[in-house]
Amino acid sequence: MQDNDIRKILEDVKTIALVGASDNPGRPSYGVMAYLLSQGYKVIPVSPKLAGQELLGQKAVGTLAEIAEPVDMVDVFRNAEAAYGVGQEAIAIKAKVLWLQLGVINEQAAVLAKDAGMKVVMDRCPKIEIPRLGMEK
Repeated sequence: MQDNDIRKILEDVKTIALVGASDNPGRPSYGVMAYLLSQGYKVIPVSPKLAGQELLGQKAVGTLAEIAEPVDMVDVFRNAEAAYGVGQEAIAIKAKVLWLQLGVINEQAAVLAKDAGMKVVMDRCPKIEIPRLGMEK
């Protein structure tokens, strides 16, 4: 994916569902969520373990299907095997972008999402891409 495509995604996205959210400050998903919030995005943590609790001031849900508002991007902090199922859930809630984090590579999930009309970013991290592209607020 080209830099211009990633920049456009990051400009257009407002609401992000972060799948695999963790309440452990040492986990990458926690740091990325805090960063995305600092950049003005609305971030909804998705974690069965944290459902109903607050994480960084945001109410967590157990599944994507529980989110009661439109989601622009699903950011996946799960292993590659889980990415396909998350892709199916992302399609079901009509998300526009499936973003698979660094190290999360699942070509079947990417094809599934693209065939459903979604944009797909794989093996990248928005916390790295935003400053790299000069987009920090």
